[in-house]
Amino acid sequence: MNFKINDDVFTTFPAFETKRLFLMEFKKSDAQEIFKMRSDEKVQKYLDRDTHKSVEESEAMIDGMIKSYNNKEAINWIIRNKNTNDVIGYIGYWRMIRHNVRAEIGYAMKPEFWGNGYMSEAFAKVIEFGFKEFCLHSIEANVNPANTSSIKLLEKLGFTKEAYFKEDYFYNGKFLDTAIYSLLETDK
Repeated sequence: MNFKINDDVFTTFPAFETKRLFLMEFKKSDAQEIFKMRSDEKVQKYLDRDTHKSVEESEAMIDGMIKSYNNKEAINWIIRNKNTNDVIGYIGYWRMIRHNVRAEIGYAMKPEFWGNGYMSEAFAKVIEFGFKEFCLHSIEANVNPANTSSIKLLEKLGFTKEAYFKEDYFYNGKFLDTAIYSLLETDK
């Protein structure tokens, strides 16, 4: 068992192809599509993050993702439909806890693609990469407990509830609960 995150993955961005998807590096040109997602109330409902008010905010988000990859702090993929090359979502290890060989995964998808198994497909590839190439010991998902669709997805992929925190997160003028789900390398 490895006890260190593999920083070699930060040498060349690891792009992937699945049956129906491309998982690729974010580009500035993706800003308009990210803006469509991050300004959509359905997408934002459980993200507990401010809605993007402009394409420039989405550009700044992309800049942050590129910078965090270059600084070996995170790795995030844009998800494209293989047949159309359209951006349909994103997924990534946006926070790493190096000393615990653990990373937190985050994800979002345009509503018109929900319920078709696209996120499960992307997730499976990112989990495989996380354990086999990135050398993670565990993957964490921080979820708004009201987001039952996300919880069902995590459970389908083998994640288990690790913790439940009451009113531990202050957002938009109120305290929110948080559920933490995890998947261990040994669970796969």
